[in-house]
Amino acid sequence: MKHLDEYRDPHLAGKLIDKIKALSHRPVRLMEVCGTHTVSIFRSGIRSLLPPDITLLSGPGCPVCVTATEEIDKFIKLGRQKDTIVATFGDLVRVPGSSSSLQKERADGADIRVVYSTFDALDIARRNPSRTVVFLAVGFETTAPTIAAAVKEAKKEGIDNFYIIPAHKIIPPAMEALLAGGELAIDGFICPGHVSVIIGADAYRPVADKYHIPCVVAGFEPVDILQTIYMLLSQIEEGKAAVDIQYRRAVNFTGNEKALALLSEVFKTCDAPWRGLGTIPDSGLRLKDNYRALDIETKFDLTVPRTQDHPGCSCGDILRGVKTPLDCVLYRKVCTPSNPYGPCMVSTEGTCAAYYKYHD
Repeated sequence: MKHLDEYRDPHLAGKLIDKIKALSHRPVRLMEVCGTHTVSIFRSGIRSLLPPDITLLSGPGCPVCVTATEEIDKFIKLGRQKDTIVATFGDLVRVPGSSSSLQKERADGADIRVVYSTFDALDIARRNPSRTVVFLAVGFETTAPTIAAAVKEAKKEGIDNFYIIPAHKIIPPAMEALLAGGELAIDGFICPGHVSVIIGADAYRPVADKYHIPCVVAGFEPVDILQTIYMLLSQIEEGKAAVDIQYRRAVNFTGNEKALALLSEVFKTCDAPWRGLGTIPDSGLRLKDNYRALDIETKFDLTVPRTQDHPGCSCGDILRGVKTPLDCVLYRKVCTPSNPYGPCMVSTEGTCAAYYKYHD
């Protein structure tokens, strides 16, 4: 196994760039579906090092960004419930809903607390037995096992004031939805590293086989990404569409068996709304019947009116890769990190935030 420092070696990066240039014979569009990859690509200037025929597209890899407006409105409605504490990861607080945000609700008196773990929320419930404590279960397969573990622990301990609102998203169905939509040609996927630690690289085989699209799981160092691009170009050159792993120091083909078993025990798949992609079948998670009582929607009616994103915000198009932030009429003019109009500018993994910070 290579030492991490080797993946930061500029000499190795230079060799990989030369190999990539040697394989660049025609226009190729590669999409990363991981917000951490998006940031790493921008921060390291990888786009500027590639031949002009290679286009890197940023896809729906930011979990906060793909959370639909209707879900944000549910979270806001939840925060307005009496004697309720809402626990959430920090990026979600500033995401605008139809008419408010969790940040605004907190300023108006709602008890909304930023936590670093689902178990922090569970501890809040232990310390506040007379109040309803709800964790906003947003994220991809990376965070879902820890949330499943907290749900299981709450049931085991009989903590009857702890709930979640399931809003998880599953990556492979979104990749299929992008290809099925036919809006843009994608020649290869740079698959997410963190997600793949849990689900394993085999989860992408249906995408590769059905659409004849090569998929390579990548690490997060610049050399990791360059090596992944080279591996994808090699497949394209040979006419292959296989699933491969560049990030072998952390990912295997079958995934984390314990994490997957925990997910299977607590959750089942369901249709889920995605910002920019609509409702995708079997792309979300909800609690199984024996844990269903911990879903806050069994206690509160969180039905919200039909929602609409902010007029002019192109976040949905950006998440599908059909636009970049530079195509958005709001970008930099009125939409900035201090005054975000959409989640792509809010989240540290959002494409708009990455463009704003790193794009010249």
